Amino acid sequence: MRQILTVIAMLVAAVSVQAQVALKTNLLYDATTTPNLGAEVRVGSRSTVNLVYGLNPWTFSSETHGQRKAKHWVLMPEYRWWSCSPFNGHFFGVHAFGGQMNAANVSLPMPGGFFGGDNLAKEVKHHRYQGEFAGVGLTYGYQWTLARHWNLEAEIGVGYGHVWYDKYSCEECEGKIGSGGTNYAGVTKLGLSVMYIF
Repeated sequence: MRQILTVIAMLVAAVSVQAQVALKTNLLYDATTTPNLGAEVRVGSRSTVNLVYGLNPWTFSSETHGQRKAKHWVLMPEYRWWSCSPFNGHFFGVHAFGGQMNAANVSLPMPGGFFGGDNLAKEVKHHRYQGEFAGVGLTYGYQWTLARHWNLEAEIGVGYGHVWYDKYSCEECEGKIGSGGTNYAGVTKLGLSVMYIF
């Protein structure tokens, strides 16, 4: 909730100085049952600052698969440089991300690799992992104008992340079997977003 209020405060501050502001949602992220909200603010003739918040609070249960969850929240700030002008065409960015997760009994199709610790892409199918994560990366994207106030944005980011975790023996029990950390290198963001520009 605090992160959402931060996004709203950023928007109010930007509007008060008559900056160009956009609100957005990543449709690919929405498709993973993770509601998300982004705000992008023009801060220069060729630069913007982007902030995205996503939250997945769900646990799914079925008789055939048991409890499955990929609960998490993430906050992702980003600086963007535009090749022409903000909210139009190609952009390059530097992003950071951080959050918390609680995942069990799911397949994580992570386009990258884990090293120096557990391979979460495989192990989270058989154990529960709970902890924090943080990282950085580089972004490339493109925005298309759909109408006067509407844009479509596609983006991909690659980078590095670290996960600090507690490991549990199963998805429902509290039997902690260890703690540790692991590193990740690969795709750190992927988006197809629809946005409204004020």
